[in-house]
Amino acid sequence: MELQVPDVPLLKIFSFLDAFSLLQASQVNRGWNRVAENDQLWRSLCLKKWSLCNFSGCLGSQTWKRLFLQQTKLEHRMAAVKPEDFLFREARPMAYLSGCGHTVGAQEKSVLCTVSSKHKLYAWDVQEGTMIWSSPVQQSSIMRLATLPQMHLAFTVDLEGTVKVWNCQDEDALATLTMPWTCFSLEICLTNDGPFLMVGNAEGDIYTLTVPELRGVSKVNAFKYSVDLLHCSPDKKWIFASGTHQNILPVVFLTESLLKPSEGKSPLSLSIPFSSCCRACWAPRRTSRITVMYRRGSCKKTGFTTFELMAKRMGDRTDMQGRLCHIRDTIATFLLPLHMESPIWMGVGDGNTVVFESGPSLFLFTISGHLLQRFEDHQRTIGNLWVDPVHVLTTSTDDSLHLYMWDEEGRYPHLKSCCHLEHVGNDPAPSWRLAGSVCEVESHIGLGGYLRELKK
Repeated sequence: MELQVPDVPLLKIFSFLDAFSLLQASQVNRGWNRVAENDQLWRSLCLKKWSLCNFSGCLGSQTWKRLFLQQTKLEHRMAAVKPEDFLFREARPMAYLSGCGHTVGAQEKSVLCTVSSKHKLYAWDVQEGTMIWSSPVQQSSIMRLATLPQMHLAFTVDLEGTVKVWNCQDEDALATLTMPWTCFSLEICLTNDGPFLMVGNAEGDIYTLTVPELRGVSKVNAFKYSVDLLHCSPDKKWIFASGTHQNILPVVFLTESLLKPSEGKSPLSLSIPFSSCCRACWAPRRTSRITVMYRRGSCKKTGFTTFELMAKRMGDRTDMQGRLCHIRDTIATFLLPLHMESPIWMGVGDGNTVVFESGPSLFLFTISGHLLQRFEDHQRTIGNLWVDPVHVLTTSTDDSLHLYMWDEEGRYPHLKSCCHLEHVGNDPAPSWRLAGSVCEVESHIGLGGYLRELKK
């Protein structure tokens, strides 16, 4: 090791290493140790592994290396949890679920937002398992809930089309806007220009609004029917929009063209040639890849197709192109067997796998249709599914919940079953829906008729 490689090329070489190799390299000599401690190297590792996480509230004065090691340790601890590691606390019936975190002193605090059938929004202190506040009873049933953890905000839209912004620490709405039509989709998009709320309504319009003021930025008529799905890509470059009507082709908008509309010009968009879309998910670590679930034909066959989206700039013009990923490139389309019950929920792993429920079973397939895993952890039909880069949560109609963790060893990521939680209490299982989750320093779960908190 007498040959001294300059810091700049050595930093470039180290950027190709994984965390374990980088730690090994740091023990070679003082020069290598100095370069291996570079904050940008560890920041890249953090963002690559947890691309959907928000680290702004938990980084503080510590280094990215320390944060990476803490998060990795937490994952190993979560993977080893058992049912007896959980506390059970009764809570009100929940219809929707989401979360946002805020800092109290030097400690990151997790707040869980829920919506009940009583037309109210609730905020819960997950560490304490107690309710912080509840909103006044709303005039109409709340249909959608989204959160922006970075700003401690929650967003709701009710059956009458009233959009509200809530501070997760206060029971009063910060802003209110009544839309002209019923709204069926809600998506928050945090960009370099700030946060924006996107709302899809029954007339096929997509409204882009400022946060938290709810001032109008743009209005786009995307379809002749309702906008049922709105999904922002992990890098915030694309907005996927679709309806569940059989004649609708999904559209992907360039986010920039919605935030900065040109007068007299339509926003730049791309139609995806698959009608009857019922779900869609962006690959968390491949920001231009999206997997679409659709149903077609008289037998309502369910299929999955993965697309790569590209934008090529030509002067001041942007030409968009969507292409089906060919089998020799990324292997990106398959149909489910006719005997398999059509799934309702889906998610994606690293971009090469898709996870979905079918009856009481959970399946993990490659995007080309190869079965990797099948889980039979529920006795009754899986009623909901949540997938993020760390966890997979399934809930059944008997109000049981099962937790899985992603394990990325091997050619394809696979799921490791962690624990199964049953509903407790004498009340019948409430009606709820899992609408979202938040990736924070610690992972907590609140579902059904209870809050469950990891023991410290």
